Amino acid sequence: MRKIALISLTLAFPMVAHAEIVTPKVLVITMFGEETKPWLENLQLRKRIAVTGLPKSAPDVVCNEDLCVMTTTMGFANAAASTAAVALSDKLDLSKTYFIIAGIAGIDPSKGTLGSAAWADYVIDGGLFHRMATSEAPAEWKSTVVELGAGVPGEKQAWGAGTEVFEMNKPLLEAALAASRNVTLADGETATAYRALYSQPAAKAKPGVTSCTTISADTYWHGAGVATELAAHAKVLTDGKADYCTSQMEDNATLTALSRAADAGRLDFGRIAVLRTASNFDRPHDGQSTAESLAAKSGGFGPATQNAFLVGNALAEDIIAHWSRYEAGLKN
Repeated sequence: MRKIALISLTLAFPMVAHAEIVTPKVLVITMFGEETKPWLENLQLRKRIAVTGLPKSAPDVVCNEDLCVMTTTMGFANAAASTAAVALSDKLDLSKTYFIIAGIAGIDPSKGTLGSAAWADYVIDGGLFHRMATSEAPAEWKSTVVELGAGVPGEKQAWGAGTEVFEMNKPLLEAALAASRNVTLADGETATAYRALYSQPAAKAKPGVTSCTTISADTYWHGAGVATELAAHAKVLTDGKADYCTSQMEDNATLTALSRAADAGRLDFGRIAVLRTASNFDRPHDGQSTAESLAAKSGGFGPATQNAFLVGNALAEDIIAHWSRYEAGLKN
């Protein structure tokens, strides 16, 4: 009788099949809805994977056969938490996946213009240092940024958190540039008129694709003074190798989560590319105050969100189309 009862229960409640583990060739990481939107509009991403730990406003990773997209939501805390949730989820096998972090940024007008796309060679934390008010700093100091454990601006740090600098995989960076340098980028009349107000040749030019260093900070800073200090900070941390051009709010946090997952054997950190497209200049043009620049409607937001997709997807398409080249990883 007991055996019959067990059989009856089995028939009444059949075994639930194990959910399929998704193995994307590419995982795109965006930070908010307007960055995600072009990917959803241009690709057929019909599979939705709910991942525990993602925010209520963006609870799913969305995928097709080869590519997935996730949205972290903005800032260091959200970026780290969301990325860790996906990287450690048992619903995805990311061991061979390439990661494309694709979002908008501010840009140094001497390095690029509105709508420009920059693949990162270094990703620098723009918040992990000592700082004091200018009015309280020694009169001879040219900066108020002092590295952790250092005594004066420009001195190397004596201790750190270990997440201040990420150097990106050079062969993958070169592949990203090769795949995307001829992409026709979006632009706009408002952006064209606004960039004409700047004196720097790079700012006046049409948007293009380049590589340089990006700086991350939860604080949305603005102005030539802060930009100059942070560009110097990036050089100190990299022995002069970093060449700052874009500013954004998440990438060191995202990379820290991915680094932890790589240490756990979940993914290959050498398969990560960081892309930022310019939605605004990081400082004013001649005759404009920093406050006016911060509040200005430059027309760069629309082209930047479109170009993050166009340029990022060029690399994604190259990875998918030439998987035999990429599958084993790109090494120096």
